[in-house]
Formats: sequence, C-alpha cells, structure tokens
Amino acid sequence: MKPGAALSPMIDRLAILGEPLRLRALCVLEQAELSVGELARVLASPQSTVSRHLKLLAGAGWATSRSERTATYYRLTPDDLAEPDRALWVLLRSQMDGGGELAADERRLVQVLADRQTDSLSFFGRVAGAWDAVRSELFGDRFTGEALLALIHPDSVVADIGCGTGNVADILAPLVETVIAVDQSGPMLEAARQRLAGSDNVRFECGVIESLPLDDASVDAAVCALVLHHVDDIKAAAAELGRVVRDGGMTLIIDMYAHERAEFRSQMGHKHLGFEPSELENLLRDAGFVRTRVIPLSCETTSGKTNGPCLFALAAWK
Repeated sequence: MKPGAALSPMIDRLAILGEPLRLRALCVLEQAELSVGELARVLASPQSTVSRHLKLLAGAGWATSRSERTATYYRLTPDDLAEPDRALWVLLRSQMDGGGELAADERRLVQVLADRQTDSLSFFGRVAGAWDAVRSELFGDRFTGEALLALIHPDSVVADIGCGTGNVADILAPLVETVIAVDQSGPMLEAARQRLAGSDNVRFECGVIESLPLDDASVDAAVCALVLHHVDDIKAAAAELGRVVRDGGMTLIIDMYAHERAEFRSQMGHKHLGFEPSELENLLRDAGFVRTRVIPLSCETTSGKTNGPCLFALAAWK
C-alpha cells in the first residue's frame, strides 16, 4: 500500500471543504434551499463559478439537488450526510466565526428570501387572469370538487334515492359510514350492486320515492339526482324525504330547470319537463325542511356545451 493511501479519502473530503467559497456555500445551504442564481447573489460571486462549485459539492454528497422546471435547487441537510461527513461538518461549523463574509452572506440571504416572496406575489399578479388555466394544466380540473367532498361528515348515513347504476353511491361510499341505495328498477339495482361490489358499507333496497323502504328519521342526508322528473306525485315524494331525514339532516335534489323539450316524455319517460326550483322549495318546507338553497349547475363539459336542459342543485335542511 502506498504511504498515505488509507488517508486519501479523508484528505479528498478535506480538500473539497478547503475552498472558502464552497465552505460559505454550505453554510448558506444549511439555512435554506436555493437555486444556483439565488446562491450566487448571496455569495456575491459569478453564477458560473457558483454552479461549478455546486456540481462538485453535490457530486461528493455534501449537498442534495432537485430540479423544478428550468431551475435546480440545492440544500445541505446535515442529518442526511454519512456519519463521518456529518461529524466533520459539525466540527468545522463549530469553529467558524460568524462575522466577516459569513455575516454578509446571511444579510444577503435574508434579502434573497424576501425577494423570492416578492417574486411569488409578482407571479400571481401577472397570471391572475389565466391562473385557472395554469392550475388546470398543472393539476387537472377535477381536484377542487373532489377535495370538497371531504367536507361530508364521515359518520353520515346517506340515502341515494333513485340510485340507478350507482354513480352517486360510488362517490359517497368511501366518504361516509353507510349508503342506502334505493331504486324501483331491478336491473338498475343489479347494475349498482356490480359497480359497488367492493364496498361493504352500501345497502341496496328496492322501492319508490313516494313510499321509501326506510325507517322514520333514519338517514342524515337523502340525495335525489335526476329523479323527481320521473315521479308522478312530487308532494308525496317531498313528504317522504321529510319523514326519513333526521332533524338537523338535509336533502339534496339535482334536477332540470323547467324546459320545453316535450320529446323527453316519450323518449325517456319523463313525467315533468323540469321544475321551477321555487315550487320544490315550497313542497320541502311543507315537509319540514326549514332552510333551502338553490345553486345553478354548469351546462358545459370540457368539450363544450351539453345537449340537455340546464340543471340546478337544491339543498334543504331540517
């Protein structure tokens, strides 16, 4: 073995830290994750010089890096260093005088971080008009609605009345304690059972909304999605909703605004050509719901306008 061969790895480590600019860079990166340009400003050195030193530090494991769009960010996290390097860094750091260039670096770091906040505000000021498009490009256009479902109380018992193939029940099942899926059509219920075969908190009941197979005050919420226009006796349906929903509970009705598409009667068996929400609000108040709210729903998809009448959501609370 050549003389000093056993010491060469440590000598190499010390050589890397023997360059004052690299040592200052690590002191700064221990305090904050910075891009090459930001670190160059803190060290008051050319960006090309700082970039060269950072590549050496990252290659030797003294700094970690990550890429974000066109920028690369660097950081020193002592706890992530190998044990010998961590011990060496702790020793060196304890011997450094906080004055002089290190103090100047810290002052410039404060300013760089403050400027970063200003840049963030400037960014949002520039893109405010197009932020929805930017956000959708980054994260999609469904996450807001999906996240808002977390507002539903997890202990809720929800009736999906006129469940059809289980679209609503499928969305609610992971979020609540129990879903009771009710429909008068055997084939629809069977399709819903198949769709929700993996959900053990869904109960299926055959029945009609005018005479629900549910006990009095047995659910926290009842959802009727595109159901009421198929129902003959709307007053009886509203009364049943009032019967099965507990005090403090609610019902949510999704249906069409009044329209003139008479072909819906013959083509799809509609009994009503939509509704004026106010007429449903009155029936629900008579059924014991003390507060209501109507929200118009979007008539568009990502590919353009829909072909059917516009919809509304009517929420009512007991």
